[in-house]
Amino acid sequence: MEPARWHRLTLPQQMGNIGSEIARARHWEGRGDKECRGAAIERALDLIDLTLCDPRRRAGLREIARLREVVSAWYLESGAYDVPPEALEDYCTRFALLAAG
Repeated sequence: MEPARWHRLTLPQQMGNIGSEIARARHWEGRGDKECRGAAIERALDLIDLTLCDPRRRAGLREIARLREVVSAWYLESGAYDVPPEALEDYCTRFALLAAG
């Protein structure tokens, strides 16, 4: 996504989009498709990076950076964090619900 376009979105909209990619990754993980799972997680990480670079996001950067760490660990299947993918999706989905009003 184009950074200028991404940076026009509200934080709940950004997080909701990240959550959509996490949901896609979980879907493909459930079907055993590692390639599609990986592509969806990579898109989520790209969106997280865009959020971290958003000049409006000075507050809350630590939390967004931690989300990136946890998603990266899931991508690498490192087991570094004991956070199930469902919890990641739920966390981001709550923002999407906020964005929907």
